[in-house]
Amino acid sequence: MDTRAAQHPLADLFCFSHLRWDFVYQRPQHVMSRFARTRGVVFVEEAIVEAGVEPHLRCSDRAGGVRVVVPVLPEDQGDRDAIALQRGLLSDFVEQHGTPSPTFWFQTPMSLPVAPLDLAGAVVYDCMDELGAFHGAPPALAFNEKQLLSRADLVLTGGRALYEAKRSKHPNVHCLPSAIDAAHFARARHHIHGATDCLTEVVDLPTGPRVGFAGVLDERLDIGLLADVADLRPDHQFVMVGPIVKIDPAELPRRANIHYLGLREYADLPDLMAEWDVAIMPFARNAATRFISPTKTPEYLAAGLPVVSTGILDVVRTYGEPGLVAIADDAAAFAAAIDAAVGVKDDPTRLRAVTNALKDVSWDSIWSRMAALEQMAALEQRSLPEPPSAGPVGEGQRENAADVR
Repeated sequence: MDTRAAQHPLADLFCFSHLRWDFVYQRPQHVMSRFARTRGVVFVEEAIVEAGVEPHLRCSDRAGGVRVVVPVLPEDQGDRDAIALQRGLLSDFVEQHGTPSPTFWFQTPMSLPVAPLDLAGAVVYDCMDELGAFHGAPPALAFNEKQLLSRADLVLTGGRALYEAKRSKHPNVHCLPSAIDAAHFARARHHIHGATDCLTEVVDLPTGPRVGFAGVLDERLDIGLLADVADLRPDHQFVMVGPIVKIDPAELPRRANIHYLGLREYADLPDLMAEWDVAIMPFARNAATRFISPTKTPEYLAAGLPVVSTGILDVVRTYGEPGLVAIADDAAAFAAAIDAAVGVKDDPTRLRAVTNALKDVSWDSIWSRMAALEQMAALEQRSLPEPPSAGPVGEGQRENAADVR
């Protein structure tokens, strides 16, 4: 274990996440970095496997005070052994570096078996996606989520559709949609074009309207729609920014006017978006997108971009119906919506409407509400009476020993 962990104040919040801290900067990073301003925060990633190692935790620090902890396991471990090893390592870590009864914050139910719940105070389930709907979801996910919902003191959802799906499954569910750092993305409105090194690939593209997407390229992307729209508008340059995850890169449409730039730093996104004329969200309509509430919607809007999206429920209800995002579901309509959006980027009336709509959609406000709800859950957890002691297991009790462990 990295001895630097001992130099930190005791942590009272442990976040268990399926997303790695250094991947795309999303909801967990926004929320945990804000918590870390005033308290000790440990971000626990999924385990990695390395040859020839003893089981250990790899600890490292991130800007803002968050500690990232990764269980490192040897090869050839069975599932049960891997879970037991991780739980033991994390139990020791929480006891040494955590406050008594810290909050356990789950971004995924799959972390439940490895978390030392006997050491937890309040338990929060921050459900940002319906992970069970994704291709290749672990068979145990549904069972683990049921267990987590039965143990959680507080459930948060990343969008309205998710809230509607979870509210009947727990008595304390709150809809807190993902938000934006508006000042960060508003930089795009005042960007000096072509002035930043990260923009070389965009600045040097052929002339024509630039249509951009920034996000993970995975099963949620309608690759057929993207190909068809690119074919309908060969003079448009389609700029796709983000990592390719869980799909074969060879499946992505290859056209002279589609450009895949890969993963870029969060800090660079406003400068990249400033070079676009229109932002797009060509999502498929499938199980993986039924409950999504894309963070990129308000990010695009904060950057001053007109937006075209397929008919994702949360996008339609929150941004489509008020007229802030154009909705189109087939290639011809999508291409026509892009045409209508080109040239309106700097329209002052549109920008005023966007600014007004986003004034309460900040990560600071969402985090503040999360923090208040978490503190209430922690206070209620501390006020609960201690469970009665089960006493020694004697004759006649042996068969029910599992019930009192």
